[in-house]
Amino acid sequence: MSYISSIGLGIPQHVISQDKVKNLVKNIFPYPEKEINRLLPVFDRAEINERQLVVEENWFKQLHTFEEKNNLYQKCAKEYSLHAIDHCLANKEFLTEDIPYNAIDMIMFVSSTGIATPSLDAHLLNERPFREDINRMPLWGLGCAGGAIGLARAFDWLTAHPEKSVLLVCCELCSLTFQKDDFSKSNLIGTALFGDGIGAVLLMGERSPYLNHRKKTTPKITKTSSFTKKDSLSIMGWKISTRGLEVIFSKSIPSLVKTLWKDHITAFIQKSKLDRHQIHSIIAHPGGKKVLEAMEEVLNMSKTKMKHSHNVLANHGNMSSATVLYVLLEWMKESVNQKEQSILCALGPGFSSELLLLEWN
Repeated sequence: MSYISSIGLGIPQHVISQDKVKNLVKNIFPYPEKEINRLLPVFDRAEINERQLVVEENWFKQLHTFEEKNNLYQKCAKEYSLHAIDHCLANKEFLTEDIPYNAIDMIMFVSSTGIATPSLDAHLLNERPFREDINRMPLWGLGCAGGAIGLARAFDWLTAHPEKSVLLVCCELCSLTFQKDDFSKSNLIGTALFGDGIGAVLLMGERSPYLNHRKKTTPKITKTSSFTKKDSLSIMGWKISTRGLEVIFSKSIPSLVKTLWKDHITAFIQKSKLDRHQIHSIIAHPGGKKVLEAMEEVLNMSKTKMKHSHNVLANHGNMSSATVLYVLLEWMKESVNQKEQSILCALGPGFSSELLLLEWN
């Protein structure tokens, strides 16, 4: 078992409303008036109210080199990841006392929106009193599925090392991948959806000496399942060019929820011997409004069981891998009864699906 014991966020300082993003795109992209009027309603249908970004609005009006954007990524990723880590290890909502940095045995860093070698986890170790014998596991290129996959890999490691603790950090600065001169529909849709988000999660093995620091009912991971469809590389991801990371975003994703994801989660529920109507909640990465609606249709569940996925999407946008941690945090703030079960899920490039069964304890 792996106990999810605390979560912290590093929320970027610049807040931008959906209307401002819409007007910004209207002014930046040189579409003919008829074409832009046809495309702009995608911003209204996204049901996103506002997002938080690491750069201010005027930054998007200028061209930036890949080097410039990536340097900014490294600087901001370190800054906001440290905010999330500090919040996580001292979050009094979940912990009776702070967890010392030297109690962390493994640090995992998940991101797909910038690059660094040494990976960002090594940068973070220099800023706080972590041990020098700490294990490191950077995970890159998992996109929106990265948060769920990171939790699953932490579960695997803690199963082998039940006396230890893991710190998982998901940091996605999607705004820094913006391509001012990319007029593709994928870029427009990405601009309508993506925001910046950073989260940190503390996980403990079942024999961790710090388990008694937990303050309230939180979920433990009991089972995971991964699925990657072969020959589906073009559905989502990055095209890497001299300009940087250009988004690939297929309109077929909601329909794939009703086929590939339906098969995956149906088999997972059956193997877990669950009654789907007794599942407390679906802690879903909100890829977008249509994706959430397709999930609700597949599961035939009320919208209330995915309410925080809708709320996080509205208040933060799609923050790639970090988004599911924001959703998980909102569920953990509630008083969930002992033994209730939830499914945490996310879809990502590959085309991949990750599922985790959680039991509240």
